[in-house]
Amino acid sequence: MTPDQEQADAGGALPPRPSDLRDFSPTVTFRDLEAQNRRRSAVLIASMIALTAVLGAAIGALLYVSSGAAPLRPNQTIDLLTLAPGAALGAAAGIGLATLGALWSYYAGASAVLSISGAREIERGDDPALFDIIDGLRLAGGIPMPRVFVINSPALNAFATGRDPQHAAVAITAGLRQRLAPDELAGVMAHELSHVRHLDIRIMTLTATMVGLIVLVCDLMRNWIRWGPTFRGRGGRDSDDKGAGVVMLVLFVIVLALSIVAPILSTIIHLAVSRQREFLADAGAVELTRDPEGLIKALRKLASSHEPLATATRATEHMFIVRPLGADAEDDEHEADSVFSTHPPVAERIRRLQALLR
Repeated sequence: MTPDQEQADAGGALPPRPSDLRDFSPTVTFRDLEAQNRRRSAVLIASMIALTAVLGAAIGALLYVSSGAAPLRPNQTIDLLTLAPGAALGAAAGIGLATLGALWSYYAGASAVLSISGAREIERGDDPALFDIIDGLRLAGGIPMPRVFVINSPALNAFATGRDPQHAAVAITAGLRQRLAPDELAGVMAHELSHVRHLDIRIMTLTATMVGLIVLVCDLMRNWIRWGPTFRGRGGRDSDDKGAGVVMLVLFVIVLALSIVAPILSTIIHLAVSRQREFLADAGAVELTRDPEGLIKALRKLASSHEPLATATRATEHMFIVRPLGADAEDDEHEADSVFSTHPPVAERIRRLQALLR
C-alpha cells in the first residue's frame, strides 16, 4: 500500500494538487457544482426522451405504410407530412410505454431492491449514533426521516431508494458502519439523502425503464423486419405502387439502423445520467454537512476497499455510492472516465470536492 493509500485508509484527506483544480474557479461553491450537474442531467434526460420519440416515430411511420393506412399514390415521392400521423402516433406510444413502465418501477421498485440487496431494517435502539447523524442531516435538508437498513457485508457501500422523500430508505453495509469515522459517515449519509432530495431515484427509474423498453422494442423490430410482412403487402415486388415501395425501403433502413444504434445510445445516456447524479449528490452532501473533507475521506476509504458486495447486481449497481461489483478505486485515478461506467472515477469526485476546500 502506498503512503497515499495508508493516509486515505486512516481517514486523512490528501492536499489538493494544482493540476487537479485548474478547471475550477477559485470562487466555486457547492451551489455552482449543483447547478452545473443539474443542467447536464437535464440535457441527458431530454436526449433520452428524444431518442425514444425518434425510435417510436420511425417504427410508427413504417407500420403506417406497411399496413396500407398511409394515403400514398403510385410513384409518389417521399412526403414527410403524409407519414406524420403514423410517426406522431409511434412517438406518443413510445413515450407512453416508457412512462407506464417507469410508474410501475416507481411504485414497486424500492422493496424489490432492498430485498435483492439483503437489507435488514433497523430501529433507533439498534444504532442510536447512526440515527442521530441521519436525523440531523434530514432536518438540514428539510425531508422526513427515512427508513434505515443494514446489509450484512464487509464491503464498504451504501445506497438510497424510495419513490419520494416520504417513502425513502437508506441502506449501508456493516463494513461501512464499522470503518468510517463520524464525519465520514455523515458525508456518506448526506450523499444518500441528497439523492432523496434531488429525486434521483425517480429520474434513474425513468431512464432505466426507457433503456429496457428501447432494447425490447428494437429486438422485436429486428425480428419483425426479418420475418414479418414488411415487403409483402403494399410496396412489395409484385405491387405496382412504386411510391409506397420506395418509402417503405427508406423507413426499413432507418428502423433497422435505429434498432442497432438506439440500445447502445440509450445505455450510454442512462449511464451518463447516473454519473452526473453522483456528482450532484456529492455537491448536495456538502450543502448538508458544510464539510467537503468528511466526504473526501470517506470516498478515499471506499475507493481503497476492493471488497465486492455479493448481493449487488448489474441492475442495482448505479444506486450505490461507489461501484459495488469490484474495485473502483485508487487506480482508477489513472483511467479515463468510461462512457459505460455507472459511476464517475472516485479521483474526479474527490478533485471536485477539493475545489470547495480552497
